[in-house]
Amino acid sequence: MPQRILQIAMVGTRGVPAHYGGFETAVEEIGSRLAARGHRVRVYCRRGPVARDGAPPLTHHLGMELVTLPALRRRSLETLSHTALSVGHLAARRTDVAFMFNAANAPLLPALRAVRIPVATHVDGLEWRRAKWGPTGRKYYRAAETVAVGLSDALIADAPGIADYYRDEYDVDTRLLKYGAPDLTGVGSERLAELHLSPGGYHLVVARFEPENHVDMIVEGYVASGAVRPLVVVGSAPYAHEYTERIAALAADDPRVRLLGGVWDQGLLDQLYVGALTYVHGHSVGGTNPSLLRAIGGGTATIAYDVTFNREVIGSVGRYFRTADDVGLRFAEAESDPAGFADLGQALAERAATYDWDDVADGYEQLAFDLVARSTPGPKPFARRKHAPQWATDVDQPGGPASARAGVPAERS
Repeated sequence: MPQRILQIAMVGTRGVPAHYGGFETAVEEIGSRLAARGHRVRVYCRRGPVARDGAPPLTHHLGMELVTLPALRRRSLETLSHTALSVGHLAARRTDVAFMFNAANAPLLPALRAVRIPVATHVDGLEWRRAKWGPTGRKYYRAAETVAVGLSDALIADAPGIADYYRDEYDVDTRLLKYGAPDLTGVGSERLAELHLSPGGYHLVVARFEPENHVDMIVEGYVASGAVRPLVVVGSAPYAHEYTERIAALAADDPRVRLLGGVWDQGLLDQLYVGALTYVHGHSVGGTNPSLLRAIGGGTATIAYDVTFNREVIGSVGRYFRTADDVGLRFAEAESDPAGFADLGQALAERAATYDWDDVADGYEQLAFDLVARSTPGPKPFARRKHAPQWATDVDQPGGPASARAGVPAERS
């Protein structure tokens, strides 16, 4: 039984059920566990398109109360506009503690401070490096990051590299709470036939279509390779039209590349993870990524973009790339030695067991109690960026030399 029943708000994401990204996965996994322990968990959800059957938004999910509010449908305003409405709703109701996700929402922290709600901000991974943001957007994210440090009672990092960044850049500590990895090793393969696939017979990419996720590099490297097994690409993005068109153009004349778009059926998606010969992970600027954890939780050999965030998860058991040529070489290695890559997948499944959502929920619960007790570090209003030299501040094009250094530089194996 918990020490005390708390009212906990989780704000700043698209909400649950989780269909989109890492923050949403974290909210679902953590929030449902906290609710199962007796806490009253309220999750603020973003109103999406009207359901085809006309059904109203859910009001509860896995024990969590859901509050669904609208957002402005513009990339630069969608997150902040929804969080502003959420904070307004939250400020008018009794809440013991709030978990704010995404440092971009930090300008709204004064409203929570005004009503004396203790808040921990789960900071994202170097959001200012994302290529989708222009100069103004990058400046905003850098400024919002500083505000998050200055006004949060505590900061949450989901990867050691993110914790290092905030310590080096701001001289502040974070609460390191990594994500969990599901155990998918018992998932079957019968549904792969729906997509005319067979176990071990394809390579897989699951990613939002954004430049820093290097989906185009992966497709380009695959198309130039002599790989026999098809490349299955799962993903899309609501605003990345030009980037999506680039990926489609690269794949247009190669029947081996299969662009599935978004796959929202989690059962089918899990079978895709488990059944792949390799999972290819191109993410370069985030922290610990749930897609990567899902792949290793399924015991699938993983080829990852070579940055510290990815090495922290898969270590020497993983295989890495930095260029399209590297991608082709990794595919050749996998197809020439499928048994060896299956062994790599098994070793990764053993690493996945150290990423446990129950442990993560324990950490969030303890942090909630610490926030209520006012025993967290508290705001750092005079914290300023130090521009530590190991964190490059120039923004380059994905795939260039500096993007290989996004996060902490990773040594080539």
